[in-house]
Amino acid sequence: MNESFFYRGGTLWCEGVPLDAIAESVGTPVYVYSVARVLRNIRKLQTAFGPLGASIHYSLKANANLALLGVINEAGVGVDAVSGAEIARARLAGIPPSRIVFAGVGKTRAELEYALDVGIGWINVESQAEMALLETLAADRRQIVTVALRLNPGVQPATHRHIATGHAGAKFGIEPGALADILEHREAYPHLFIAGIHVHIGSQLMRIDATLDAVRLAQQLADPHSDVRTLNIGGGFPVRYGGNENVPEPGEFAEALKPVLDGWHIMIEPGRAIVADAGLLLASVLYVKEQYERRFVIIDASMTELLRPALYGAEHPIIPVREPVDEMVPAMVVGPVCESTDVLSASALLPPLGAGDRVAVLDVGAYGMVMASNYNMRLRPPEVLVEGRQWRVVRRRETLDDLLRLEQ
Repeated sequence: MNESFFYRGGTLWCEGVPLDAIAESVGTPVYVYSVARVLRNIRKLQTAFGPLGASIHYSLKANANLALLGVINEAGVGVDAVSGAEIARARLAGIPPSRIVFAGVGKTRAELEYALDVGIGWINVESQAEMALLETLAADRRQIVTVALRLNPGVQPATHRHIATGHAGAKFGIEPGALADILEHREAYPHLFIAGIHVHIGSQLMRIDATLDAVRLAQQLADPHSDVRTLNIGGGFPVRYGGNENVPEPGEFAEALKPVLDGWHIMIEPGRAIVADAGLLLASVLYVKEQYERRFVIIDASMTELLRPALYGAEHPIIPVREPVDEMVPAMVVGPVCESTDVLSASALLPPLGAGDRVAVLDVGAYGMVMASNYNMRLRPPEVLVEGRQWRVVRRRETLDDLLRLEQ
C-alpha cells in the first residue's frame, strides 16, 4: 500500500473515501484510482528527469481512461500512443497533437494518414518499409514529418521475457546496421526529418546497465549526424509490486544516464510508473472452500478483469478491505471464469473470510482495465476516480445490452 490506500478505523480507504462506500454504491468488481497517487508519480518523474530537460509522454496503453488522461494532461504530460484509436482518445482528452508520439511496430496506412492529418508531433518508425510508406504519405501532403528511428539494440534486459522488447528475437525496432544505413541515405526521405533515435528495451527493467548500453549504442549511431540529437529512451521504469524494495527508482536511472546525456534532448515514455500503484481492483468473496488441504477464496473478479497473473505470472498483493485482526493464512484467490489459469494469487495471506467479505487487489492501475475482456460473457467493471473526499464513476459497468448491441 501507499499514502493513497490505507486502513483507517478498521477499514480500507482510498484518499478520503472508504472503499466500502464505493462498493455499496456501484457493486463489485470495480476499479478504483487515486488522483493524488498519479500526480505524485508524475512529480517523481519530473524531479528525476527534469534536470536533464526531458519531456514526458505517458504511455497510454497502460491505462486509457479518459478522466485519468485529463489529469495527466493537466499535469503537463504528453502521450505515447500505439494506435490510431489511442491518438483519437488522447485528443478527446484534450491533449494537443503536438504532444503526442505515435509508436508501434505495425502502423496501418490509415493510421499513418490520420496521424499526418491531425499533426502528430513525433512518429517512431520501426522499419525501412514503414519509412518508405511514410515518405510517400508525407510527400502527397507536402509535409515535413518529424520522426525517430526505433533501435533494436540486441540487448537482453532483466525482465520477464514477454515484456522484453530490445533483444535479437523481438519484433520491435531496427537492427543497428539497417538503422545506420537509413541515416546514411536520408536523402531518400526528403519529407521525413529524422531528429532522433528511440530505444525502448522493455518494461519492469530491474537493472540500469542494459538501458545504458542501449543509449550508448544509439549515440554511436547518431554521432555522425549532427542534427540527430534527440534520444527517446522509452519507459520501463519498474514498479514495486508488493512493496519489493529491490527495484531501482526513476531517479537512479536519471542519475546513471546523466553523464552520457549532455547535449542531447531527452524524451521518456513511462506508463506503469505513473498509474500502476494508483489503482486497485475491489472485489467480493463468493465462496470459500477447503480442498486437498488448500483454501480457495473464490471472488467475483477474475482474469477477465485482470489478465496479468495469467498472462505474465504477475503477482499482485491481495488484502482484505476490513483490517485483519485474526491470523493470516495462505489462500488461493481465484475467479469464476472456467479456466484453470483464472488464479489472481496462488498464495495470498488473508484472514478467515466468508461470502460477502471484500478484498482489494493492489497495484492494478496499469494493464488492468485496458486488458479486460468479455470472456464467458462477463461484463467489464466500472472505473472510479477518487480525488480527496470526492469520488465519481468515470466509466460505468457494462450491461448485457452493451455486449449484444453490435450483433443486433
